[in-house]
Amino acid sequence: MRHDSATNTYVRDAPLSWRMIGAQQRALREKKKMKQEELAARAGYSTGHVREVETGKRKPTLAYVEAIDRALEASGVLLTVAEEFLETRRHPEWFEEYALTEAKARRLYSYSALTIDGLLQTEDHARAVLSTNVPTLDEERVEELVSARLDRQKLLTRTPQPTLGFVLEEVTLERPIGGPEVHKRQLEHLASCAQLRNVSIQVMETNVTTHVGLDGPMMLLETPEGTTLGYVEVQGVNRLLTDPVWVGDLEQRYGIIRSQALSPDRSLELIRAKAADL
Repeated sequence: MRHDSATNTYVRDAPLSWRMIGAQQRALREKKKMKQEELAARAGYSTGHVREVETGKRKPTLAYVEAIDRALEASGVLLTVAEEFLETRRHPEWFEEYALTEAKARRLYSYSALTIDGLLQTEDHARAVLSTNVPTLDEERVEELVSARLDRQKLLTRTPQPTLGFVLEEVTLERPIGGPEVHKRQLEHLASCAQLRNVSIQVMETNVTTHVGLDGPMMLLETPEGTTLGYVEVQGVNRLLTDPVWVGDLEQRYGIIRSQALSPDRSLELIRAKAADL
């Protein structure tokens, strides 16, 4: 997301897949020393269409990419990029950049206020969560998203092992998403995850009277290069934060949240007790 000073509004960045295909198209076009107008004429699209794809303002369809690939005599190079980003990407477009960053993280710290973090969800729990989406998703899309969410969980056991910390609001342990049996298995799965050497799970009790996490959920990630990034998401609107001051504020809040939550050992006892009651 970027700030448009002319309109004094925030504008969401184009999805990563759009930007990657647009950048590749431009690189191939400039290598051919071809103007946008010439490429548009050869491919049978308007110059505005070609320009908007290159700047990430328009989603490139596979039909468009096929035409552009032929016009550039690219021998399928652009089409290969498009198939990778448009057909095999299972995550929502707005989530792509975060998912790629998360998969490479050295450290990840999460605070979840409403739902159990996706990295800790069972398949049935994830399916129940994703099935509540509005607008309603068809079953095939739900299954794609479930598969993508489970694939992200490779991070928990990846080599080299990342350091992973989770703080969950107690309410996430109480809401029986998917029904009692699904919820019981979810709590048992949480208990198993909590015993992984590189994973720490803490519970923020509902009766805590002083709480700095009231602004909502957050994520902190450290990249392989040692840079810490922040990530926030609400109602399908997300932002990957790179500004050091902003990220620093999130780090400070997260540190306080961890100090206010139960210890990992006491949290594990609470999770097991809630599972036993079901």
